[in-house]
Amino acid sequence: MKQPGKVYLIGAGPGDPELLTLKALRLLQEADSVVYDRLVSPEVMALVPADAEKIPVGKSPDNHPVPQDLINEILVGLALEGKTVARLKGGDPLIFGRGSEEAAQLAAAGVAVEYVPGITAAQGASASSGVPLTHRGLATGVRYVTGHRQANGVLDLDWKSLASEETTLVVYMGVANIGQIAMRLVAEGFSEATPVMAIANATTPREKRLFSELGQVALDVRDAGLKAPVLFVIGEVVTLSTEWPANAVDMLLAGASRETAGKLAHA
Repeated sequence: MKQPGKVYLIGAGPGDPELLTLKALRLLQEADSVVYDRLVSPEVMALVPADAEKIPVGKSPDNHPVPQDLINEILVGLALEGKTVARLKGGDPLIFGRGSEEAAQLAAAGVAVEYVPGITAAQGASASSGVPLTHRGLATGVRYVTGHRQANGVLDLDWKSLASEETTLVVYMGVANIGQIAMRLVAEGFSEATPVMAIANATTPREKRLFSELGQVALDVRDAGLKAPVLFVIGEVVTLSTEWPANAVDMLLAGASRETAGKLAHA
């Protein structure tokens, strides 16, 4: 009887192939089969050897041609054939990547699994844009939330706890619901003038950035025609971007109060 293979749940990062870990690159090049998501960039896929089996299982909003149960079956089947499988996911497999769900199914089938972390989209977008996720005096923490629910279910986030001016809020998969998200945050106390950065296809040649405010961002995203994948960074750290009014950045660096600099940035 053939020995089962192994499945590596690999984070492909935000898109730039140079942001892959060395381990991820090595395993991609050693894999017999690569099962990959829609958000894995073509630049990363170009690193997969030509003779490796490539199986797309990507999802998009309201379009799931390969449901999760079938993805699990594909992974188990390939491993039981004795193959080394690279399960390639955008960002990090343990941050909104269903990596742990797939690992549980593989383990139940007796298949060995190993995680290979990747740079998550928030980190990639932060580095690419120069917008920090935390900054002394502006944000003492950062929270990642999903802006989408399975089967377009109710977005039942803990809005009260999310509306903290001391915390940077990063919203994944939220382009379809950004209007609702903004409205709920404002209802819980966020100012409509809270700075927002929307960034599409971060770290790739297709990257687009939009700077707005919470009360206006839904209209701005619509008018700009931004399409998924779009990440939203919400909070005062956005004012540190060189694309935000420069005088606000200068004031912050000079030690001005958050309130004073914020008012100038939003003038």
